[in-house]
Amino acid sequence: MCGIIGYIGSKQVVPVLVDGLRRLEYRGYDSAGVAVVKHGGIEVRRSAGKLSNLEGVLTHQPLDGDYGLGHTRWATHGRPTEENAHPHRDCTGRLVVVHNGIIENYLELKHQLQREGHTFVTETDTEVVAHLVEREMRDDGLENAVRRSLLYLRGLFAVVLMSADDPEKIVAVRNGPPVVVGLGDGEFFVASDIPAILSHTRDVVFLGDEEMAIITRRGVEFTDYAGGSVSKASQRILWDPVMAEKAGYKHFMLKEIFEQPWAIKETVLGRISVETGTVFLDEVGLDAADVRAFDRVVVLACGTSWHAGQVGKFFIEQLARLPVEVDYGSEYRYRDPIVSDRTLAVVITQSGETADTLASLREAKKRGAKSVAICNVVGSMATREANGTVYTHAGPEIGVASTKAFTSQLVALHLLALYLAQVRGTMTPAEIRPHLEALSQLPLLVEDVLKTEGQIEEIAKRFYQCSDFLYLGRGLLYPIALEGALKLKEISYIHAEGYPAGEMKHGPIALIDEKMPVVAIAPKDAVFEKMLGNVQEAKARGGSVLALVTRGDSRLEEVLDPIKDSRIPLPECHPFVAPVVSVVPMQLLAYHIAVRRGCDVDQPRNLAKSVTVE
Repeated sequence: MCGIIGYIGSKQVVPVLVDGLRRLEYRGYDSAGVAVVKHGGIEVRRSAGKLSNLEGVLTHQPLDGDYGLGHTRWATHGRPTEENAHPHRDCTGRLVVVHNGIIENYLELKHQLQREGHTFVTETDTEVVAHLVEREMRDDGLENAVRRSLLYLRGLFAVVLMSADDPEKIVAVRNGPPVVVGLGDGEFFVASDIPAILSHTRDVVFLGDEEMAIITRRGVEFTDYAGGSVSKASQRILWDPVMAEKAGYKHFMLKEIFEQPWAIKETVLGRISVETGTVFLDEVGLDAADVRAFDRVVVLACGTSWHAGQVGKFFIEQLARLPVEVDYGSEYRYRDPIVSDRTLAVVITQSGETADTLASLREAKKRGAKSVAICNVVGSMATREANGTVYTHAGPEIGVASTKAFTSQLVALHLLALYLAQVRGTMTPAEIRPHLEALSQLPLLVEDVLKTEGQIEEIAKRFYQCSDFLYLGRGLLYPIALEGALKLKEISYIHAEGYPAGEMKHGPIALIDEKMPVVAIAPKDAVFEKMLGNVQEAKARGGSVLALVTRGDSRLEEVLDPIKDSRIPLPECHPFVAPVVSVVPMQLLAYHIAVRRGCDVDQPRNLAKSVTVE
């Protein structure tokens, strides 16, 4: 996740840009930079590290201009260095671009542009955009060069550009990550989130996917990728800055559900090389000798993070061939656990401040274990006390019921399992590569699932008055059944239970009748026929079934009643990313049921975002 700010108007441009970056720094602080146009040329100042470092550079090398762009970065492609900091330039130095997202085919484009004579100076995918637009620049305007360049780009991205050869103009494009345009009195702004511009204007326009804004001192023109005019209504923002972060969504939870493609992408990028089949997790802080010496792993977590740990058990055991035990943080230190210096303790906590999880981490360390924290908050207690950290770059999660933090934890655990397998030699690069390809494509798969929201909202209308739900899954998807049930309980106050589907006959089947819906996670996988049997057993007892099925797989059609039952199509995917793909529709189901019931979705009763007391 990166922060973008652009300004054209009568104010001093650099203070506006720096203030906007300060309000966006939660989106990334590996590096920052600004670029301004002055006297027909472009000047750039950049720095690695936090925004304060850039402010120091600007103190020693002052900058002034007529209009400009700023950027604060989470490192993705390329290390967090000054060289890789945005804004990025073309060969002429007269065009700059800032970017949030991923250009999936950047290597292919980079090699092509190098053959054409373009010189690259960074490790980033962003620089490809600058050189593409440079190649396409003619005398018909920056926006048309950008449109021609978009024909070559694949991925999810927001880009903002300016060129000294087409002065007094900023062009912004959205294809996934958010872009908001601010409308002021004789001045205009563009940013990746409202807080960056809220102190200057409350009139904003949110770009839609595949839309462009052409910003000049005279006003803003909105078009689609092809150049067709798009009518956009401005919105008057009356919220305080925290409310503004909803970016037009009714609830934080819904916004955060829809942010998952970017949260996943940010957690993956910069940590893998699909080409070489390599995972880069130097921040885990473990010597290779220690990793090879481990004889067991204990995963320590609470709530939703415990469910992530259950999925992580499958990942680590199957890939790294280490036995894994998953413990509740709240129970671990009270049972005299068996730990040695050959034990790896993995603690999972969104906030890094969960009291029970911290206590279990300290207990494991006291007994000699090495430790890694999977955490979303830089500098939190868990990250300070663990030997190493795998950060989930999900950004701030305000909704109490975790969504994007959970899916980012699943991705981080997948990466950690692959890293352990890589160091221990239990997988070859060729065997790792399909996993990395699947993780690279996962944001697009989640985007696909999010398109079913309307269908899921209709399903919620049928089931929101039910008092009980049963969720069933097998293998990697059994913990996802637990998570789906928890989400429903947390925000709708409906009693729900998650079970391994094979355990249904050992008790829960007694509860099934026409009043209890059964949510069956049944994608096309190695245990589909077993799940089919479970669905038939539920149907025989009169239960209504809501089945999550792989799109195009019709094997459940003969079993499901087209009127009484429901189905949600899922894209086909690698089995190790199926937990993420499968949990998203259950998040949406819980959300829409809770909304129908009139519940406080973002602040459900009796719950807090971070449990900091035992």
